[in-house]
Amino acid sequence: MGLDRPQAWLLGLPTAAVYGSLALFTTILHNVFLLYYVDTFVSVYKINKMAFWVGETVFLLWNSLNDPLFGWLSDRQFLSSQHRSGVGLSSRAVVLARVRALGWHGPLLALSFLAFWVPWAPAGLQFLLCLCLYDGFLTLVDLHHHALLADLALSAHDRTHLNFYCSLFSAAGSLSVFASYAFWNKEDFSSFRAFCVTLAVSSGLGFLGATQLLRQRVEVARRDPGCSGLAVDCGPCGEELLVGSEETDSITLGQYLRQLARHRNFLWFVSMDLVQVFHCHFNSNFFPLFLEHLLSDHISLSTGSILLGLSYVAPHLNNLYFLSLCRRWGVYAVVRGLFLLKLGLSLLMLLAGPDHLSLLCLFIASNRVFTEGTCKLLTLVVTDLVDEDLVLNHRKQAASALLFGMVALVTKPGQTFAPLLGTWLLCFYTGHDLFQQSLITPVGSAHPWPEPPAPAPAQVPMLRQGCFYLLVLVPITCALLQLFTWSQFTLHGRRLHMVKAQRQNLSQAQTLDVKMV
Repeated sequence: MGLDRPQAWLLGLPTAAVYGSLALFTTILHNVFLLYYVDTFVSVYKINKMAFWVGETVFLLWNSLNDPLFGWLSDRQFLSSQHRSGVGLSSRAVVLARVRALGWHGPLLALSFLAFWVPWAPAGLQFLLCLCLYDGFLTLVDLHHHALLADLALSAHDRTHLNFYCSLFSAAGSLSVFASYAFWNKEDFSSFRAFCVTLAVSSGLGFLGATQLLRQRVEVARRDPGCSGLAVDCGPCGEELLVGSEETDSITLGQYLRQLARHRNFLWFVSMDLVQVFHCHFNSNFFPLFLEHLLSDHISLSTGSILLGLSYVAPHLNNLYFLSLCRRWGVYAVVRGLFLLKLGLSLLMLLAGPDHLSLLCLFIASNRVFTEGTCKLLTLVVTDLVDEDLVLNHRKQAASALLFGMVALVTKPGQTFAPLLGTWLLCFYTGHDLFQQSLITPVGSAHPWPEPPAPAPAQVPMLRQGCFYLLVLVPITCALLQLFTWSQFTLHGRRLHMVKAQRQNLSQAQTLDVKMV
């Protein structure tokens, strides 16, 4: 019997749409987590200060190490050079393994998200366990989702198409931020808890459904004789790479790290991306502070809340336009253009001064939107680095998840540097120390944030001026550093086409070897 109509319609969905929907099921959870987890434990569960900082310290270490750890466990079998004989997995089997992993880890991510909102242990212990469990499953989901971007498609056009749907669904998922305001109440937590249960159930079922659809698409592609190569509307088929051959030489972690140390484009990329991660989190950490000290006298509280909410949605929508530019000009040129735009707008704002309020409001909003948009485009660059790593080291299969994990290992310290360096610079410019007050946590903050004291009248202009210089000088410095490091990155244009061609030729040669065995 044939497929019923709903199932046939679902199978007719583009692979890119199904892949992108996975971003929706992650985003609806993660934005709510970022906004409320600290406030929940500090204001609702009344965690003590020592337990809070112990949990954050352990979380910082775990958050830095789990990306390369899970990447290594996932992809270590792919690292050795390919011999001409032996029997192993196909690249299609690798894709299916990643999809199966998402089918398990996605629902577990939703379950770990639920663990935050119901008290089930002493607050300090629950805080530590919840953070580590949630971040562990989030890392597994992100690694396999990003790795699929490199494994499902080879051409820049197809990868951009996949990323387009990720941005579209991420924008839709960010709407959970707006919905959460209607349920958040520290005095009566039951309605917010029910809201989080609804999000978790929707996310878990979504992961199960989307991964099942992806598996079916891969199986359909395998049986389709007209399908060849890697194409987002056809699925990964026709490419049979040997994985796990008994005659291949294993590679140690030390050898892999030495290979990365010789990978010139990888080193220049992570240098640039470290600055980008720093700037993204600097904007997130200090966005409320800039609104308060630079615009609070001129905009209402509700307007500030709307700006804060839009700052989560606008980068995803804006990224849809950036991706259309990438199809035309290439990712390298678009990213370079965004760095130049960041530098130009910051210099213009510096020359205009803090009293041009309309320009200041536009700059604060655009600075965050463009910076977040750049971060999202860089995923495409990592997939190109995956291709170059495979070609340079003659790997039997692209170690996609591992390379994403190594990028995260090097760049995640930027998350820690952002608040530390930002508060030091503010104190340096103004003498205003944010940490002299007791810690409180406003809604919308991802970290406990001291409430700024009411400064003396004579200090108000100095504080406002200091915030302004912090607002414009940090992007100027970041843009100059990034333009230099990005100019050293050579994986674009002719070299990128050569790498793509060599990977395609390598795939075809290995397919021929398989048929001859």
